[in-house]
Amino acid sequence: MNGNTIPVTPLLGAVLAGLALLAAAVAALGRLGVARRVLTASVRAAIQLGVVSLVIAAVLRSLWLTAAFVALMYGIATVTSARRISRDSVRGPAGGRGPSRAVRSGLWAALPIASGLLPALAIVLGSGLVPLKGISVVPVAGILIGGAMTATSLSGRRALDELATRRGEYEAALALGLTRRDAALEVCRPSAAQALVPALDQTRTVGLVTLPGAFVGVLLGGASPVAAGAAQLLVLVALLAVECIAVLVAVELVAAGKLRRPETPRTY
Repeated sequence: MNGNTIPVTPLLGAVLAGLALLAAAVAALGRLGVARRVLTASVRAAIQLGVVSLVIAAVLRSLWLTAAFVALMYGIATVTSARRISRDSVRGPAGGRGPSRAVRSGLWAALPIASGLLPALAIVLGSGLVPLKGISVVPVAGILIGGAMTATSLSGRRALDELATRRGEYEAALALGLTRRDAALEVCRPSAAQALVPALDQTRTVGLVTLPGAFVGVLLGGASPVAAGAAQLLVLVALLAVECIAVLVAVELVAAGKLRRPETPRTY
C-alpha cells in the first residue's frame, strides 16, 4: 500500500489472477458448474473497470454526462436482470440461440428497478445530503441500481420457480375462488421475499462483520469516521427502501403474468 491507495503494479495483476484462478479451481473441483463464469466475470470486471477509469474523469465534469452514465448503468442492469429471470438463454423458434428473445421476455424488469431507484435517489439528492455533483451521484446511483437489479433478479427467479414447482397449489387456490393474481401471490410471495435477506443481513451486521464500500471510500477520501459512518448508513437504508420496492413490484409483475419466462405458457 502507498498511502491510502492500492498501487497499480504487476503485483496487483498477479494477485488478482491468483484469486480468480483459486475461485475457478474450487468451483471446478466442487463441480459447481460456474468455473468458466468465474474467470470470464473476473476478466470482464478488469476490462470494464479499466475503461470506466479512463472515461470517468470526463463524465464527472458534466451533469449531463453524469445523467447519461447513470442511464447507461440502469440499461445494463435491466438487461442483466432480464437475462437472469429468463434463465440467461432460450432456444428461439427456429432452433437457434435466442438470447434476444430471453431479454425481451424479461424487459419488464426495467419497472421494478426504476420503481425502487427513482424515489430513493430523489430523496437523497433532493435533501441535499448527497451533492448534485457527478463525483457524488455516480457512486450512489450505482450502488442503488445494483441493489435494485439484484433484488429484482432474485425475487423474479424465485417467484417463477415457485409457480412452476407448486403448480398444484396455485390451481387449488383458483378452485377455492381466488383470482389469478391472488393465487399466484399466495404461492410465490413468501419465497420471493427471501431476495431481501442479503440487504437485511448487511444492514444488521454493518460495523460488526463488514465495513462496506461507502464507509471505506469516504474514510479513504479523508473524511472523519463519523462522516463515513453517516454516509454508509444513508446508503444502507436507501438500499433497503430500493430493494423492498423492487421486490414488491417484481412479484406483482409475476403474479400479473407480465414478468415470465418465454418458454412458459401464460396461464397466470
